[in-house]
Amino acid sequence: MDFSLSPKLVELQQRTREFIASDVIPLENDARQGAHGPSEALRAELIERARRAGLLTPHASVELGGLGLTHIEKAIVFEEAGYSPLGPVALNVHAPDEGNIHLMDVVGSDAQKQRWLKPLVEGHSRSCFAMTEPDPGAGADPGMLRTTAVRDGDDYVINGTKWFITGAEGAAFAIIMAKLDDGAATMFLADMNQPGIRLERLMDSLDSCFTGGHGVLHFENLRVPATDVLGEVGKGFRYAQVRLAPARLTHCMRWLGQARRAHDVALAYARRRQAFGKTLGEHEGVGFMLADNELDLQTARLSIWHTAWLLDQGHKGNLESSMSKVFVSEAAWRIVDRCVQVLGGQGVTAETIVMRIFRDLRAFRIYDGPSEVHRWSIARKLLSNAS
Repeated sequence: MDFSLSPKLVELQQRTREFIASDVIPLENDARQGAHGPSEALRAELIERARRAGLLTPHASVELGGLGLTHIEKAIVFEEAGYSPLGPVALNVHAPDEGNIHLMDVVGSDAQKQRWLKPLVEGHSRSCFAMTEPDPGAGADPGMLRTTAVRDGDDYVINGTKWFITGAEGAAFAIIMAKLDDGAATMFLADMNQPGIRLERLMDSLDSCFTGGHGVLHFENLRVPATDVLGEVGKGFRYAQVRLAPARLTHCMRWLGQARRAHDVALAYARRRQAFGKTLGEHEGVGFMLADNELDLQTARLSIWHTAWLLDQGHKGNLESSMSKVFVSEAAWRIVDRCVQVLGGQGVTAETIVMRIFRDLRAFRIYDGPSEVHRWSIARKLLSNAS
């Protein structure tokens, strides 16, 4: 494995870094943000800035107007985008759209790509992915899916409730996971402005980095034409893996950027802040925390790059992406928690960006599968291979 970066990729990395510094970070305190994320107006401005910089939706295929990045290239660019909480929004590489773009590009029909995917790639629309349900429905165990889809002539009629649906408010369309009469899971595409879809409420959450927040959606006799089935009938769980294995890794890429940002803030403070006759960083307790941060950043980055390399070689990478998801989410949490400690009172206030990163990051250990579920899955694979 050769992880050296080509001159072209170094140039793209630097261009992304400069864009985040000059066009995105100055908007971090913009008033067009709230408890449920950046407003549509702020998102539109960020999108336009990235478009002018030639950095919009870089992971999409060249045919769709993106840069056709490999997984390794995404690791470089997405980390730079993640250096600001608004960076993934600006580059249009945020969840859930990033994963939905990948999924639809792989399994969508030409008509579906023209109708839904093209505007998504161009930054003119947003989407949501509706799978998680309230108890006793599907959560970490997708096999508990309760939302139903019943065939009725040329349509399917969908009924059920979903929650924790990121980006639901303001989304143009949804990818809905539902089960058929035989229990087989299927994905459906549906415009959100239909009477059969109701956004019941937005959920209060620790994080505030996703446009559209996290919503509760109710489907009541929603009619979806059979032509709007995404991929093939009955292959919903298989397609979920097509989406989730790369998507959990791109989560890692973006959050690594935020962890690095918090570390940079804490490091700068430790270099200049005086206490007991010397800088904070010269005190061993603080210096060790900064050293541990650097260790976690480097190891997390190598884990991401290794899994990305495997995906680029054509491997499924399910085991490796699970391992990266656990390690990176927990390493990033340790990093940012140490940064709060180094900053002291500033770390628990909005005097720096670190408090915001801390709040946003906590959910990462749950998104795309809690650490415990991934550990359970990893153990099952280990035991199966040993038998």
